[in-house]
Amino acid sequence: MQSIWTKTTEIENFESLNNDIRTDVLIIGGGITGILCGYMLKSAGIDCVVAEADRIFSGTTKNTTAKITYLHGCIYDKMIKRYGLQTAKLYAEAQIDAICEYRKLSEEFPCDFKQMCSYVYSLENLNKIKKEVYALQKIGLDAKFVKDTSLPFKIQGAVCVEDQAQFNPLMLLKELAKDLRIFENTRVLEFKPAHVVTDKGKIYANKIIVATHFPLNNKHGSYFLKMYQHRSYVLALKNCDILDGMYVDESKKGMSFRNYNNMLLIGGGGHRTGKQGGNWTELLRFAKKYYPDAKEVLRWAAQDCMTLDDIPYIGQYSKSTSDLYVATGFNKWGMTSSMVSAKILKDIMLGKPNRYLSVFNPSRSIVHPQLAINGFETLTSLLTPVAPRCPHLGCALKYNPHEHSWDCKCHGSRFDEKGKVIDNPANGDLKI
Repeated sequence: MQSIWTKTTEIENFESLNNDIRTDVLIIGGGITGILCGYMLKSAGIDCVVAEADRIFSGTTKNTTAKITYLHGCIYDKMIKRYGLQTAKLYAEAQIDAICEYRKLSEEFPCDFKQMCSYVYSLENLNKIKKEVYALQKIGLDAKFVKDTSLPFKIQGAVCVEDQAQFNPLMLLKELAKDLRIFENTRVLEFKPAHVVTDKGKIYANKIIVATHFPLNNKHGSYFLKMYQHRSYVLALKNCDILDGMYVDESKKGMSFRNYNNMLLIGGGGHRTGKQGGNWTELLRFAKKYYPDAKEVLRWAAQDCMTLDDIPYIGQYSKSTSDLYVATGFNKWGMTSSMVSAKILKDIMLGKPNRYLSVFNPSRSIVHPQLAINGFETLTSLLTPVAPRCPHLGCALKYNPHEHSWDCKCHGSRFDEKGKVIDNPANGDLKI
């Protein structure tokens, strides 16, 4: 199983830590968020270190579909109702700033950056689409309602916004990583005051950023209650019609589409990690129906952290942890959200105000319906009398026959058949 990005991009190796070191800022996690943070901080003259438990880009980053857009499903109508017009406007502006930053970087570092229209469509909920168009227009964005698209099936309608983009993320990130101080195969085991303990030595730092997809420190922040993980699947197909933009269904069970070179990337078949879903079988069935001449080139799967209110957690890890920061919960929109994180966290490290910080505050209210669902899933899993159990917090694991892995429906940890950890928040292997 390999994504198109790892297939087409060769990534440099970095050494492991071999002694105790000091730095101003330690960034834990060598995915897109960690590398963007490192690049921003180094550009601002701040000494920083990136510590990665495996290889850089070995986690969620390599499995993205790499859409750069502020159109994150149908979230703006809900956001206005929940938090008000100003918060929704600031959220959108933060994403637009991120798009502009990628556009600038792509001029210096070629990465197959291509400007495209972005669409959110619905197969059955016309009213939801119209409400989202109105919400976007209300906060000053040029969104349009359309019914005709290049999709091979009928829709009720779609939101369309222009001047969005798609790219090859690893082409860009490998260039940004070249001049950073990175330690691969260096797993953080324990958080201590002003330093962490890794399996290769201690790293002392004035400030620490946790950019590990799902946060590792369970003692603070209650992220194990505030998030769950959602798994989705991707096929890269050739011999398909070229689409005129990037598409995503407003439904969590729907599909997404974009082109790369002469291939069509179809995403879907999703489910909460540890539960059943359509996986690649659903995508293959779809392709056979609408693209009968298509041939599979590659297949892979992605995993995303989902928050209680569709807004990421970026900022201070918790109210009680000074000098510890986090960026997580990107809700399937990690390209712009990782850039938003890097820009916000850079300002925090420099002691500068950032107008978007309050929107993404990790300590905001957790009173949302999803909290009860997350709690129920955890409780039922803890009470399930089976083995093996996840070393993260003891939830029962379920075998995933499609990917030959042991998966946790509580928080999304995954392990291969030999027990090696594949996806966090578990911070070590499973003993089978």
